[in-house]
Amino acid sequence: MPTKVHHLTLQERQAQGLEARTHVPPDSHAGWRPAADRPDPVSLIEEQNLRRDADLVPVRHGRMMASPFTFYRGAAKIMAVDLAATPTSGLQVQLCGDAHLSNFGVFASPERNLVFDINDFDETLPGPFEYDVERLAASFMVAAQNNGCSTPDAQAITKGCVTSYREAMAQFAGMRTLDVWYAHLAEDQIKESVDAFFAASGRAKGSGKDGKKGKQKKTGEDEGITGMTQKQVKEAQKRFQKNALKAHSRNSDQALSKLSEEVDGRYRIVSAPPVIVPARELHVVYGREPADFEEVVINLFTGYRASLRPELRRLLERFEVIDWARKVVGVGSVGTRAFIVLLQGRDRDDPLFLQVKEATQSVLEGPLPKSEFAQSGERVVHGQRLMQASSDIFLGWSEGVEPGRYYYWRQLRDMKGSALVEMLKPAELAFYGRTCGWTLARAHARSGDPVAISAYLGEDDSFDNAITDFSERYATQNDQDFADFAKAISSNRIDALQQV
Repeated sequence: MPTKVHHLTLQERQAQGLEARTHVPPDSHAGWRPAADRPDPVSLIEEQNLRRDADLVPVRHGRMMASPFTFYRGAAKIMAVDLAATPTSGLQVQLCGDAHLSNFGVFASPERNLVFDINDFDETLPGPFEYDVERLAASFMVAAQNNGCSTPDAQAITKGCVTSYREAMAQFAGMRTLDVWYAHLAEDQIKESVDAFFAASGRAKGSGKDGKKGKQKKTGEDEGITGMTQKQVKEAQKRFQKNALKAHSRNSDQALSKLSEEVDGRYRIVSAPPVIVPARELHVVYGREPADFEEVVINLFTGYRASLRPELRRLLERFEVIDWARKVVGVGSVGTRAFIVLLQGRDRDDPLFLQVKEATQSVLEGPLPKSEFAQSGERVVHGQRLMQASSDIFLGWSEGVEPGRYYYWRQLRDMKGSALVEMLKPAELAFYGRTCGWTLARAHARSGDPVAISAYLGEDDSFDNAITDFSERYATQNDQDFADFAKAISSNRIDALQQV
């Protein structure tokens, strides 16, 4: 039965935001403290591990143990519990659910152009826009501290990210509806922004040719961020150019050369356990005969193909499945079932690699109402399509053979690239923070009401300062949680396998 849509006037939408601002002032987001009955963070991680492949749980722990930042990446469940007690304006959007800075990056649009956007939606769910902003801002505080930035730099980096979100939302509030929907950050725009930033950073440093002379000054739009020497500018430019070229080269052909081997005139996926375990060896992991897996993958593939639009089903029918394997990915998702599938088109030189990731219940389901989609893979796909300006044509979902197992599918390598966070200087982190802030605002403006949200945020920096304060306090809590996690490993409460 169709639902009637109520259309408010522009003035009524602005009034909603102003009313929310009265009931939950923007500065109320400051002063966060952990709840007195806050659950043990290690117990929350152990709870998540119950549904994960047991042989990969130590790998997950090892990756989280690398640093406080990698721990934060894997601790979305912990933060979801903490966010449940924070003040919210009541203004809803489609949340990424895990909007930390490493879940942003470049990938190919269907027109084969590089675009920058959010690229992980495992936890997506409708909810208060503040949840994503706090998750993103705190990730910059944690990353800045992890990179050895000074306290003023870390604060300025974090605040710059939030300011960018607020200012971008004001821009979207003044745009026409379709203009908001079509807005995106393309490769040429990224390059122009990067070039302008590097030029400003070099001038701000006021250095000589060798980059060692001159008084250090403030740089760019973020007061408090130290500038870059000419040498650092050139190194950063080289890294950007190298990463852009690398992204363009990351496709199924490149994956074929890296992840497969030729045996008897046919390609098959290489074996590199525990990270990559091909189908021919999976019986060791799951205790089923190799022949059983062929039926499993056919059923999964058939269900996935049915989730695509008719013309894309026709396209996919031109490819046949050649091989598949379990492949470990990420940090927080390690242990959930993830596979890669090698397909072949017209001949052996026409490969297509698809990635299949298990979609579990969002960490926000509990703090927030359950998803309207009973199938978690469908939840992820619809959330991604709603938030991204441009999505993979092969994005789809399927139901697993075992009850309660759901998956979503996408291309494995489609010009995907991400920032090497640990290598970023303070000024580079500040630039990246502004870029992510703009991108998150654009994603929220597609599903939420940019007019109401902008009216709530206002024109001053009270919201920016409050979220920066929250982020600093949460980074301190993350350090404590990381220490508790490390203690759990050293005491043999949980196992960890590092450098995998």
